[in-house]
Amino acid sequence: MKRAVIITGPNFQDEEYIYPYYRLQEAGFKVDVAVKDKASIKGKYGVPAKVTMDTKDLKEQDYDLVVLPGGHEAPDRVRQIKEVLDFVKAMYDKGKIVSTICHGPWILISAGIAKGKKISGYIGIKDDIINAGAEYMDAPVVVDGNIISSPHYKNNGDWMRETLKKFK
Repeated sequence: MKRAVIITGPNFQDEEYIYPYYRLQEAGFKVDVAVKDKASIKGKYGVPAKVTMDTKDLKEQDYDLVVLPGGHEAPDRVRQIKEVLDFVKAMYDKGKIVSTICHGPWILISAGIAKGKKISGYIGIKDDIINAGAEYMDAPVVVDGNIISSPHYKNNGDWMRETLKKFK
């Protein structure tokens, strides 16, 4: 069975957590949800996350895919957690799939894996992506090697379709 982990924090963008959570299960993945201190959290609109683990317990060898949802607050908090940055970099370095949306590319930037990549993200972080040495792409979904990125939850279908293609 393929394994995925969604890493998020308080006030995540509800649609960018819910859609991959169920879509990945539908595709046959076992899905974990990692949050700092295994805290009970909710999205911006009140949807609770089904937290299964603490971010300090993340191990690259346990997963095939990491999903980094957006919102504004959640990725900003998540990118400050050293073990998450180490985990995301290890996933990237091992050629495993790193899939992100909206403000999620902030985590790629903080993990040091954005430079030289083509990345889409919410228009509000375009300058951050460029300043990190990546090429900002205004597209519904961008695939560059093992990084998949998308700008907005209106693109959830394209984003998850491209993410799941990596496992066919």
